[in-house]
Amino acid sequence: MRVLVAGAGGQLGSALVAGLRAAGADVIAMVRADLDLSSPSSWGDRVAAARPDLVVNAAAYTAVDRAEDDRDAAWAVNAAGAAALAREAAACDAALVHVSTDYVFGGRKGGPYTEEDAPSPTGVYGASKLAGEAAVMACHPRALVLRTAWVVSASGHNFLKTMLRLGAERESISVVDDQWGAPTFADDLANAIVRMAPRLVSSEAGDPAFGVFHLTGAPHTTWHGFAEAIFTETAKRGRKTPTLRPIGTADYPTRAVRPADSRLDCARILAVHGIAAADWRLSLGRCLDGLLLVEGDDGR
Repeated sequence: MRVLVAGAGGQLGSALVAGLRAAGADVIAMVRADLDLSSPSSWGDRVAAARPDLVVNAAAYTAVDRAEDDRDAAWAVNAAGAAALAREAAACDAALVHVSTDYVFGGRKGGPYTEEDAPSPTGVYGASKLAGEAAVMACHPRALVLRTAWVVSASGHNFLKTMLRLGAERESISVVDDQWGAPTFADDLANAIVRMAPRLVSSEAGDPAFGVFHLTGAPHTTWHGFAEAIFTETAKRGRKTPTLRPIGTADYPTRAVRPADSRLDCARILAVHGIAAADWRLSLGRCLDGLLLVEGDDGR
């Protein structure tokens, strides 16, 4: 199985490359320098030349606040670029996994969103990702759109890494406690894609394996709840921890409006692909063990 991974330098992309190779796949890892979604004319031939059986689009414009003032750039990557990659995958007869986001929802439902719920993004980032989803599904009959949320890992820039940095620098940290969702570790998300890959490659258009699916970690929590878990685990490992203060969204204004409750219902992917939401608390412990081991015993 040959798999082309776009966005191979990101959190999910790097985890996916490692997971696919461990599973015996022939991986074509493309970072932004190889495949810049904002400039499709520069890479279309490379996709065809790679002859992939599966393409995974793990690349995206993810600067949520900057997107409010940089709409064209967000749209170029998340919508037009995603559509171009879907067309190339379809032309190669390669199945496609396109990674999307909980930010396609407005957060006002009052319960977890299913794949049948109508999206209503609150900002440019979510709107551009929603447009990308629609374009992908229109361009490619063998596409799986995978919505996820709050992706974290031992690499890159993310909430977990920010909390560890602030916890080492400050005695007290204020964290929003009225936005609900679920942390998702990149390794868990990558493992799910690796498990689905053989079926996607072998299935024809119209198979229920394709379509829109949700997958996050479990259980649901708030950003403050996640921060509490992070520092509980770091304390167990002998590290300095700050005092946490819960605050409301109104106390921490941002350029883009975040959904207040973007919990995703992950029942469909369990029913169709047999994949259950991974317990992020277990993944957190494993991730911290690796991070703190790399940092050394002195915590630096």
